[in-house]
Amino acid sequence: MIESGGIVLAGGLLIGLVYGAVGLLSGFCLLSGLRGWNGDGDGRLIRAYALALGVAIAGTQFLAASGFVEFSKTIYLQAAFSAPMIFLGGMLFGYGMVLANGCGSRALVLLGRGNLRSFVVIVVLGIVAQMVLKGLIAPPRIVLTQATQTAVPAVSLPALLSASGLGEAFARTLAATAVSVALFIFAFAHTSFRQSRGQIAAGLAVGFLVVAGWLVTGYLGADDFNPAPITSLTFVAPAADTVQYAMFSTGLSASFGVMLVAGVLAGSLVTALVTGRFQLEGYKSPQHMLRSIGGAALMGAGGAMAYGCSVGQGLTGLSTLSLASFIAVAGILIGSALGLRGALRVPALAS
Repeated sequence: MIESGGIVLAGGLLIGLVYGAVGLLSGFCLLSGLRGWNGDGDGRLIRAYALALGVAIAGTQFLAASGFVEFSKTIYLQAAFSAPMIFLGGMLFGYGMVLANGCGSRALVLLGRGNLRSFVVIVVLGIVAQMVLKGLIAPPRIVLTQATQTAVPAVSLPALLSASGLGEAFARTLAATAVSVALFIFAFAHTSFRQSRGQIAAGLAVGFLVVAGWLVTGYLGADDFNPAPITSLTFVAPAADTVQYAMFSTGLSASFGVMLVAGVLAGSLVTALVTGRFQLEGYKSPQHMLRSIGGAALMGAGGAMAYGCSVGQGLTGLSTLSLASFIAVAGILIGSALGLRGALRVPALAS
């Protein structure tokens, strides 16, 4: 019989393998979706993202209502948090995502395809995130977080509705149904998306992967004697842990996040080789590399401050209907908008 720790590691690897394959074949990415929607009017990628979020919310709230997973133990449902730090972190991540031309999860997928620019992004993101989480920049982050954090009477949308007088079960059902249905309507209201079976499949797959991550870490791999963090798809802290594990593996233990990162890279690589998409790519100029490094650093710092990325907060965090996750995602969207248009718009690089 496989021990709980082995289930968590195997589950992380398998989920990563599937995500890597799906991400490469579909181009699943929040930034690509926003660019397509705001630029040429192609809303298929952003609607695939909305579908994934709707599925993740419905499945996650079912797990919570059924008692399979104790979500109060996750980082997303803390009784006290710093809204200013989370929002600022989200903005930094969103703007950095535009500078680096993709988030951490997208960089992992592209690295498996042979994009060497993504290697720089992942390494820089991981190092800076580790510096903010546990290293040189951690003390000022902790001081600022403690100075600005407040205790909240309700940590999630269902809890907020329940505090207004609704029963807990009804409040959870109402919140999950309303948000999920709204996302499904947004996704399938678009004719091109309804006709895009690949994007529909990608949205469904990624949404179910978020639910699978909760099941693996919070139920199948749960161990009261050796508790592990309850988590799912997220890439900032796992990227930082993976860089550290690669350097000091003899003194560290692998985790769900480390195996997830390895799985995404392997899944993308195998898929790229099988489909003939593998091709080595590098930087066009020193300016291109500098922009990429700057974007990766902003994503590492911002993701650490916001407790997640466009996937970690945008899908996994929001699947818990956490109020802090809504704040983080608002910051990510505003930061992305600043990079895509307006006075702070990131200009296209000359070819």
